[in-house]
Amino acid sequence: MPSSSVNGAIKCQQVSGGDGYSTMANGTQTYMFSFGPLSGLADIANGQPGTEFPNVFNTVYPGIIAPGDPATTDGASDDGTSYVPGNALLPGAAFTYNGAVGLTADLDAIANGTCTAPCLDGHVDPRQILDVGVMNGNIPAPLVAFDEDDEMFLTLTNVGMIMRPDLFEQHTIHFHGYPNASSVYDGVPDASVAINIGGSFTYYYMAPDAGTYFWHCHITPPEHLQMGMVGQLYVRPRQDRVPSGTSLYTSLGQQQNDLRTACRRPGDNVLSPNITASAVTTAPDILCANPLPAINTQVTQGTDKLGNPQKYAYNDGDGSTAYDTEYALQIHGFDPNFHFVGMTFNPEAFADMKDKFFLLNGRSYPDTVQPGPMATQSSDGRVHYSQPLPSIINIPAGGKALLRIADLDVSEYQTLATLGIPMKVIGFNAKILRDQAGNNLEYYTNSITLGGGESLDVILDASDAGCGSTGCAATLYPAGSVFYLFTPNLDHLSNDQENFGGLMTEVHVN
Repeated sequence: MPSSSVNGAIKCQQVSGGDGYSTMANGTQTYMFSFGPLSGLADIANGQPGTEFPNVFNTVYPGIIAPGDPATTDGASDDGTSYVPGNALLPGAAFTYNGAVGLTADLDAIANGTCTAPCLDGHVDPRQILDVGVMNGNIPAPLVAFDEDDEMFLTLTNVGMIMRPDLFEQHTIHFHGYPNASSVYDGVPDASVAINIGGSFTYYYMAPDAGTYFWHCHITPPEHLQMGMVGQLYVRPRQDRVPSGTSLYTSLGQQQNDLRTACRRPGDNVLSPNITASAVTTAPDILCANPLPAINTQVTQGTDKLGNPQKYAYNDGDGSTAYDTEYALQIHGFDPNFHFVGMTFNPEAFADMKDKFFLLNGRSYPDTVQPGPMATQSSDGRVHYSQPLPSIINIPAGGKALLRIADLDVSEYQTLATLGIPMKVIGFNAKILRDQAGNNLEYYTNSITLGGGESLDVILDASDAGCGSTGCAATLYPAGSVFYLFTPNLDHLSNDQENFGGLMTEVHVN
């Protein structure tokens, strides 16, 4: 609960760094360098973040994990006790394991009596890690999400580039735009740690600021980003944990007593009595991330349209970033020639790089609205679900959807537009759109444009809040309505030589 002494939880996740294949909407199978899941497998297969609490992460799978992604691929048995080739296990079936792949007991310690079962002390079975991680890259990379004030432990295991045994590629994880004070965990190899094949490294992060970020490999970034080593990360705000009925303005005022996120201005002790006199400054903080709103809207914590505690994109203090459902949308582009060269020989033609596949969460339309994970049969003869995250957007009737849009394109600017439901832009590059005086700078638009390395937080509002006293929910956004989120750049609505696909998905009101 947010107070003058704020404590978060511990969250854990493990990913692999290697290679794999993805399938474009025109049927082309594309080779990738990519990250894959080594924990949270069942959640990732269901389109959710793979970030888990320690009591979930530190559990041992009771049976044999099949090669490939066991949450979705062939070979995983329904009861998890044996490996049966050709036995397809679809999402939602018996496989529910979200622990760390390969985690195993210290059998020697158990045998000599120095430890009792399960005796989990960091020992791993490399065979299971390789069975699951090899050729199992995802595009985008596994989704990472945790809460403000959490301590995050993210382990990267380099399983090698099986299709390119001549390459001794190192990998790292760089949280792009993330306020990280420690360079050793920043993933830039000049000042950080680069993970060799067969090695693992655990990154540690303290979550100080809510917002939408993204992560990628920082080894030869133009190559590894183009090849697919990109993923999304978002941090949920403290405001989500405000007790029901509590004033959002008062709660945000309490946060100003925490030096990690303090955002004070002259007179703030008058605006909010929760700020102690010693906490008041004589000059505003120009790096202020979440200032108190200029106007107290008297909003209190309540429930959303689905009956759950209300959720917010930022610590807004006035309820302006409230939403009912949220969707991570990763924009990316592929140059098929660059990927073909990357599978066969080096060096690649960086100067001639030109994207011809344009992707939302690793897919082009109409694959963007296909529910569940997409499968690709790789060169190992197995089916791997390399594109687990659909892009179809569902808004409850009269509700709001938060779109966390991030662009890690290497060579293009990308534009997304909506027809029918305007976009309310509330955040840019993981900062709420608000000036230091607390004035709301959010705006409505029908299109947004992003370059590589930028993120936007956008709310699609189907609540008809501006329709007047007579109301128009039954006419503007009735249940069953379908709208489109797409790029007006017509050459980006294609899959290489095919005149369909590209950056487009559907928005359903239901």
